[in-house]
Amino acid sequence: MSGSLNHIVLVDDNETTSFLNNRLLGRLAVAEQVTTYTRADEAFAQLWGAGEAGGAQAPDLVFVDLKMPGVSGFEFLKMYSHLPQPVQDRTVMAVLTTSMHQADTARVAEFPNVEYLTKPLTEEKMLKLLEKRFQQA
Repeated sequence: MSGSLNHIVLVDDNETTSFLNNRLLGRLAVAEQVTTYTRADEAFAQLWGAGEAGGAQAPDLVFVDLKMPGVSGFEFLKMYSHLPQPVQDRTVMAVLTTSMHQADTARVAEFPNVEYLTKPLTEEKMLKLLEKRFQQA
C-alpha cells in the first residue's frame, strides 16, 4: 500500500506522540506526505487560513488531539465546521485522544463525520479508518 493518500496532518502538542505517529504512518506508507503541528491555531492557519480554504493543498486526513494549550481540539473542530462544505468534504477529520470521557465523546459527536480514536494510534486503527473512510485496506 504505497502513498494511497496525498497528505495526512497530525496536530498534537506532544512531540513524542507526533514522532511515533509519524513513524507508524511512514512504516505503513499510507501517505505521500505527513505534516505535524504542535499548535492547532498554527495548523488551521497553514491549512485553511489566508484564503487558501479552497486550495488543493487540503489534506486527506487530519488527526487532532483534544487537550492542547491555546486552541484546543474542540475549538479546532469548531473552526473547521465553519468552513464551506466543499472544503470540509475534501478532508476526513479524526480526533486522536487519550480521553475516553463520555462528555468528550458526546462533544465530538456534535460534529458530523468526525472519527473518534483513542491513543495510541495503531496499525489496526489506521487500517480500519482507511477502510471505512477511504475504501482502502
